[in-house]
Amino acid sequence: MRPEPPRDAETVAEVGEFHLIHRVTTGRAQPETTILGPGDDAAVVAVPDGRVVASMDVLVEGVHFRLDWSTPEQVGRKAAAVNLADVVAMGALPSGLLVGIACPAETPAATVQGIMSGLWEEAAKAGAGVVGGDMVSSATLVISITAMGDMNGLEPVTRSGALVGDVVAVTGRLGWAAAGLAVLGRGFRSPVGIVNAQRTPEPPYEEGPRAAEAGATSMIDVSDGLLQDLGHIADSSGVAIDIRTDLLPLHPRLLDVASALGGDARHWALTGGEDHALAATFPGPKAVPEGWTTIGTVRAGEGVTVDGRTYEKPPGWEHWRG
Repeated sequence: MRPEPPRDAETVAEVGEFHLIHRVTTGRAQPETTILGPGDDAAVVAVPDGRVVASMDVLVEGVHFRLDWSTPEQVGRKAAAVNLADVVAMGALPSGLLVGIACPAETPAATVQGIMSGLWEEAAKAGAGVVGGDMVSSATLVISITAMGDMNGLEPVTRSGALVGDVVAVTGRLGWAAAGLAVLGRGFRSPVGIVNAQRTPEPPYEEGPRAAEAGATSMIDVSDGLLQDLGHIADSSGVAIDIRTDLLPLHPRLLDVASALGGDARHWALTGGEDHALAATFPGPKAVPEGWTTIGTVRAGEGVTVDGRTYEKPPGWEHWRG
């Protein structure tokens, strides 16, 4: 799976833990919220609101990423994005990332440096910093990240606030990462835009806080599939959600790839989750912010339906089931 490194490439064992940490942290800029960054026993991050929003994810090579499909920088960006998306899905402003990397001793140091470079780049894009972490030996390359954020005076937007009569809206890309996975699985590397959606998701970071300000009643990061994740909102809120497929934002490029591969763009949009779009409920169409697309309604009952009917295919990804 993993590309063979040059024979003269330094491994992490040859560089050493502390020299490698120094390489990946020195000279990096931090946001104003970082009072004390890497280099001490713990980081100190300012929380002006007084409440810390925290989330964590674990990415395992061969499960969440492949180094024969992605560069280390792309893997780093993806690792940061999947965590930062959870923070903004609460309506919060990202502030910092804590990063844990476990890898075999023979891992090229350049691979870890590339992953960290991507992490720094994506964190900066969201207005956060990499404030600390750890590196350890492991049989498998694993990246663990804890993301932190600040509510900036707003109330957290949870999964449990959807009300009957609300509308359901999304922002960000739907189905692109699933299409990219289908392309890569066929051994192709283009179209690049679709493939890169699988390699490096682009969560709409600014839209989480905007939705909170607009009065979103519930919100979630679409990480495991639109239907799967809307199911979490429906269950937590004690409501039913119905999605209209004629309202789904299906980009022409997505339709082209589906046609070329014999795939189903609508199914990708409904069940593909690694784009890390945001889905939320709002108290009526007029409350939906610009840049969001209304795709359904909240009703009395339970579960999620598509055009008024149960969706017959698996609604998304679930670990240990696939």
